[in-house]
Amino acid sequence: MTQLSRLNGKPRLMIGAATAIGLALTVPMAGIAQQDAPTSANSAAAPIAGAPITFSDIVKEKLPAVVGIVSTVEAPAAQRGAQPQLPPGLGDLFGAPQGPRAPQGPAQAQGSGFIITGDGYVVTNNHVIEGATGIEVVLEDERRFDAELIGTDPATDIALLKIESEEDLPHVEWGSSDDLEIGDWTVAIGNPFGLGGTVTAGILSARSRNINAGPYDDFLQTDAAINRGNSGGPLFNVDGDVVGVNTAIVSPSGGSVGIGFAVPSAVAERIVADLRDDGMVERGWLGVGIQPVTEDIAEALGLEGAEGTLVSSVTRGSPAEEAGLVPGDVILSLGGTPIDGPRALSLAVADLEVGSDATLSILRDGETKELTVAIGMHPTQSSPDASTAEPAADDTPQLGVSIAPLDAALRARLSLPEELSGLAVTGIEPGSAAAEAGLQPGDVITAASGDDIADVEALRSAVAKAAEAETPLLLRVYRGGNYTFVAAKLTQDAS
Repeated sequence: MTQLSRLNGKPRLMIGAATAIGLALTVPMAGIAQQDAPTSANSAAAPIAGAPITFSDIVKEKLPAVVGIVSTVEAPAAQRGAQPQLPPGLGDLFGAPQGPRAPQGPAQAQGSGFIITGDGYVVTNNHVIEGATGIEVVLEDERRFDAELIGTDPATDIALLKIESEEDLPHVEWGSSDDLEIGDWTVAIGNPFGLGGTVTAGILSARSRNINAGPYDDFLQTDAAINRGNSGGPLFNVDGDVVGVNTAIVSPSGGSVGIGFAVPSAVAERIVADLRDDGMVERGWLGVGIQPVTEDIAEALGLEGAEGTLVSSVTRGSPAEEAGLVPGDVILSLGGTPIDGPRALSLAVADLEVGSDATLSILRDGETKELTVAIGMHPTQSSPDASTAEPAADDTPQLGVSIAPLDAALRARLSLPEELSGLAVTGIEPGSAAAEAGLQPGDVITAASGDDIADVEALRSAVAKAAEAETPLLLRVYRGGNYTFVAAKLTQDAS
């Protein structure tokens, strides 16, 4: 198995890679032996045409602006990692807790960041500082500054901090990730494993990667060695401009195997500007549940091919409903730009200005028509208050589940009926009673031991009673439009 990990040590998703690894291990050695040997020492050492001889100029200029981030957190909160956003698909979208529960008390997590202005604005990843009670920025010259959290955007895993200094601070400039081509050189600088400024280089391996980390995945992929602790650090082009924010890796061991992911500057720069100006990110919103158009669906709808994205649900009172969209519509284009799937629509709508009008071309009952929709504000906007307040989600130690109340944002994302009451599951601790019972992120716990569950305290009470009686906790769960029962055998950990 290969691990897709946030780079400050929080595992995100386990994905099978046995096939790919097997192929890598079974390359015939004979094929290597058959290659012609170099004819001279000079030919063996000849640089690749167009490759830079050294990155030292970039490093000397940019390293002082790359910082270490030290976050102080309460250990349980750091492991809950509850994130009340529920992108379509519900992969591992909440930073679900991983590993054994840490002892009570404060702990420290380390990551990376970079200064973007002389007056001390610092960019990092949201997961580096999430739930922190204190944030410290450490410069390359070992100066330390307490940081203020300006705002976060969990959907893209970007956070903006501010430090105060009596003198101008070294800083970097944004570059254009759109101009970066596959095969171009990239340089990563960060704070892996808390070692301090570390420089690695590699090429851009791919663009527009979707790793199921969030609803707006559009990652750059690089083979520059990046490791745990590199989270939030910059990815530079050969001009020394920031073209990405290092965020995640795929690895069988937790270390670099040359598959790293960065939020492109085309996304990060805009998010940071919004956070700096408003303390939050304003995204366009339609209010539809969508799914891919398969070949079978296309045939049933009379499409020539699998094009567009299928509307599976419409949120009541949403811009989509007001525009006249209905389940079964196929969205073919937005503002004249073809839509080739759900991800394309999500990214396109998010980039639209709230309050603006957009034209949708749709297919309904075999006929193409156009609708005008007034773009709304996404109901799960981030703000400083939401980022620094006590997390809405909570957990119960014996059950091993993180939960959150059903607010309007969660209902919209999950397309839940208005009459449904309960608590949304936002994270499951591996090996816990909840995991063994088969609970999943996105489930809604509606009842426990026969009693309705309307708030966190009701669930805590039910868990405590079942634990005291040493009996399994019977939960009624709403999942995918249906109800099911699960029985959780609770641990006796009363911490």
